[in-house]
Amino acid sequence: MKRAIFPGSFDPLTLGHYDIINRGITLFDEIIIAIGKNADKKYMFSLSERKKFIVDAFKDEPKIKVEVYEGLTVDFCKKVNAGFILRGLRNPGDFEFEKAIAHTNRKLSEIETVFLLTSSGKSYISSSIVRDVIRNGGDYTGLVPDTVIVNR
Repeated sequence: MKRAIFPGSFDPLTLGHYDIINRGITLFDEIIIAIGKNADKKYMFSLSERKKFIVDAFKDEPKIKVEVYEGLTVDFCKKVNAGFILRGLRNPGDFEFEKAIAHTNRKLSEIETVFLLTSSGKSYISSSIVRDVIRNGGDYTGLVPDTVIVNR
């Protein structure tokens, strides 16, 4: 079975993430969306909210699982028997950043990183932009799946 993880904080899940995941399920037998837990990071949405956004978005897709993890991504891959890490690239800056992480992960393990380019109509969307739109009372609904509901 070809299993991949798609790691991130998903604060919140965006249409860019959604695009990569939907395209990734055509490449893998299973994708585990791995929500990283970082005690040092201040999140806009709670862990339970972020998980619910994702679970609800993919409730009809049996090839998608959602889990929470702490620590090294490669250690989590080993724990869930995933041979691949799926990552999305929006721009050259993402590539340079992700390339360094992918090389480090290969040095630490036999885990391969697979990159997909975000669809052109979604390449400008990032969680930090979405959070900024939300903080300032803007209409965020065209940037996230319908399952992301802000009750602030």
